[in-house]
Amino acid sequence: MTQQINIDDIKINFDTSGLWVLNIAIAVIMFGVALGITIDDFKRLLKNPKILLVGVLSQFILLPATTFLGILLIKPYPSFALGMIMIAACPGGNVSNFFSKMANGNAALSVSLTAFATLICIFMTPFNLQFWGSMYEPTNVILQQVELNWQDLLKLVSLILGIPLFFGMLIKHYHSEMAEKIEKVLKPLSMLVFIALIIVAFSQNLDVFLNHIHLVLLLVVFHNIFAFILGFYTAKSLKLEYRECKTIAMETGIQNGGLGLLLIFGFFNGLGGMALLAAFWGIWDVFSGMLLATFWGRKKVKSEKQA
Repeated sequence: MTQQINIDDIKINFDTSGLWVLNIAIAVIMFGVALGITIDDFKRLLKNPKILLVGVLSQFILLPATTFLGILLIKPYPSFALGMIMIAACPGGNVSNFFSKMANGNAALSVSLTAFATLICIFMTPFNLQFWGSMYEPTNVILQQVELNWQDLLKLVSLILGIPLFFGMLIKHYHSEMAEKIEKVLKPLSMLVFIALIIVAFSQNLDVFLNHIHLVLLLVVFHNIFAFILGFYTAKSLKLEYRECKTIAMETGIQNGGLGLLLIFGFFNGLGGMALLAAFWGIWDVFSGMLLATFWGRKKVKSEKQA
């Protein structure tokens, strides 16, 4: 019990100004992604509802549900468990589009699923966090202590993801050429700012990571690997094409850790175990996604040379 208290007493150095920068960075990244999204992307998904259903099933239903089952089996510290539920409840990270392209997946499908996931996560992220978190007694205690208001959570997710998505698509629809010019500059710039923010936050918390990272290392690594496998084989079992299986795997395995951190600091006062797990996830899944995308990308190149 003493160890658990020490874990939850961990304070990650992340002040109010840093939180605002993270808010803005996530919103700007989403706006940059939205500049490349059209109504046709949604129409494409609706014309092929099977792909849409597989994406939603894998990311918003199976991942939170299997994460919950995993928690019941391994019984991690309550704040780690809630951190895992938080990550599973978040939508896919925007960098999944880049990795899908690298992996020779279906990049257009990835962008379309990101757009749709962002739209429904406004409701699904608060729902999954509240539903699965309240189903496990140790995490339910934390939810009751912080008095999580799902309506406030809904407002924040709408503000950070929904509004940038709406205005980005609006500009793309009415001023396509301008949107393309802005997108070329904004997407790489916003990602650089986001990565710089992670590096700065990491350097400010180096002691915290070095002293405590071993507590969440295996949880994050295996949770992330499982998410990739879940996405790939869910798509494969429902007979999607190989390229689409890779895309669903990326959309399921690359979760928006930045949004998770934002919600943890906004609603849980930066609870030590949750913040540590989400922060490491945000770093790790970029690394694992890069490795997997490189492997899949080189695999195709080799097969083409052999042919």
